[in-house]
Amino acid sequence: MATLPSGIPIPEVDVNYVPVEAGEVIKLGQLTCRILEDGSNTDNRIGVAELTLPPRTSGPPPHWHEMHDETFYVTQGTVRFHVPFPGNPGEDKKIVDVKAGGYMVVPIRAPHTFSNPFEKEAKIFFTTTPSFYINYFKLLSKLGEEGKPMPAEVNMTAMSLYGTTLVDKQPRKAPE
Repeated sequence: MATLPSGIPIPEVDVNYVPVEAGEVIKLGQLTCRILEDGSNTDNRIGVAELTLPPRTSGPPPHWHEMHDETFYVTQGTVRFHVPFPGNPGEDKKIVDVKAGGYMVVPIRAPHTFSNPFEKEAKIFFTTTPSFYINYFKLLSKLGEEGKPMPAEVNMTAMSLYGTTLVDKQPRKAPE
């Protein structure tokens, strides 16, 4: 092993490149998830995915996470983030429309959800730390039906296995 002049060994850890046509692609009902890092290269410290939301699609029911932080960097279109109003199912106390180039940080225990009520497809560069929530996406892809809205009950079942608590059972719907 090579060393620095000070005698400190230089690590021989390789990097991991994911080309644009690579990554595990799964369907989460109407959403598409391209997994870029599932934690296997980072000792599970970070997970990364690209989420594609077709026009006029809902996200999951409002929830919070007990065990991981999330970030959402919008790379295309606009994504609507909803902060639910506690105790009033279906109502939001805050709505933030994040355009391409905008960044949303969701720390542990911050109630939230998202949707794409707009006419254009939206894409998100999503991170989770630690990475285990990527496995929620993998499970959800097996439980839902491709191309159809994900039933709230299916989302709730999968979320409950990954340290996630529902605020209410009302997904934020895209306008008709």
